[in-house]
Amino acid sequence: MARRVFLHIGAPKTGSTYIQNVLWGNADILRDRAGVLVPHTLYAHDQGMADLREVTWYDPSSGWTWDRLAGLANAWPGDAVISSEGLGAATREQAARALASFGTAEVHVIVAGRDLWRTLPSMWQQSIRGRSTWRFEDFLSAVEKGRYQAFWDEHTADRMLRRWGDLLPAAQRHLITVPPAGAPYDLLWQRFAGVIGVPPDLCRLAAPTANVSLGAAEIELLRRVNQALGDLYPHRVPYQRVVQRHLVDAVLKQRANALRFGIGADRAAWVLSVAEEQIATLRDYPCDIVGDLDELRPVAVPVTGPTPDQLPDTQVLEAAIDTIVGMLGHAAALDQPLEKRPPGPLNRLRGMRRRLRNTVTFGTRVTDPADRVPGARRRA
Repeated sequence: MARRVFLHIGAPKTGSTYIQNVLWGNADILRDRAGVLVPHTLYAHDQGMADLREVTWYDPSSGWTWDRLAGLANAWPGDAVISSEGLGAATREQAARALASFGTAEVHVIVAGRDLWRTLPSMWQQSIRGRSTWRFEDFLSAVEKGRYQAFWDEHTADRMLRRWGDLLPAAQRHLITVPPAGAPYDLLWQRFAGVIGVPPDLCRLAAPTANVSLGAAEIELLRRVNQALGDLYPHRVPYQRVVQRHLVDAVLKQRANALRFGIGADRAAWVLSVAEEQIATLRDYPCDIVGDLDELRPVAVPVTGPTPDQLPDTQVLEAAIDTIVGMLGHAAALDQPLEKRPPGPLNRLRGMRRRLRNTVTFGTRVTDPADRVPGARRRA
């Protein structure tokens, strides 16, 4: 049975990708030198979360369930970390089930919080990249007027802590505030490392890879593509495999994305008021606060440029034409033999997979991938 289990449950858009890159990039070091297990792969954690929450886009063919993931943690005699920013959206009943699956282990919940000024535009963009079609103004209006309670329930630290943290002693609830823009890139990891009890300099760190935000023209183009898709690729995995891979990652993210946008100055007073309410609520909530609650207070200057809704059709059309040209180049690259393709991340991964298949030890055995992945099961 694990000694302690740390559940990093979100929220989305709070540096989760960076934390997860450090965790899996240093899984062997954490296991061997600190006794901290990061079981299997990020995909396993994502699918375990989807199974726990019983969402429609859970992929049963993955073979990963919450119980299977929890079983890997339970089999480890030290500490374990499970990380999925989707866990924070679990209901109270689902959270109780998750906590109960670790038996007598000491379970900790880690929630990260970020200021609303940065969170709201990021969350709308993330929803569009997840196949939504609503306009930016409609999203902001729904949040402001209380017609979109899911935003508050699934993306804000105070509500996540109420659903998960209330089920645990105060000392086992942790809130990490996301550092402001311009802070040292490793500060978020230092805060996270302190919670899970490992030296902040134990892991090899690289500067975080930017999760590229699309510009106003690019995200509006994607929104209109989502509308035109209708019932095509209705679920998360097929959409990611096709639209995210071949349109967003391969083309839209490669554009200049120069036209930035954000919440207009007309909503500044509302955002500041809500932020003060959240800070007051969290200050009164008994938990371990790592960082400074003042970092949840927006300090950004309002963006004055046009929002995606305000762009003229001619500008969106120009972006669409450039995107088609980019997709033609992407398609041409895919038609080339593997050896001649540009060495992008996807092609490098394919090359590694091909080399792995061809790796033979003394001419007798193909190397088992389980040898390289902590917690992986060997092939029968």
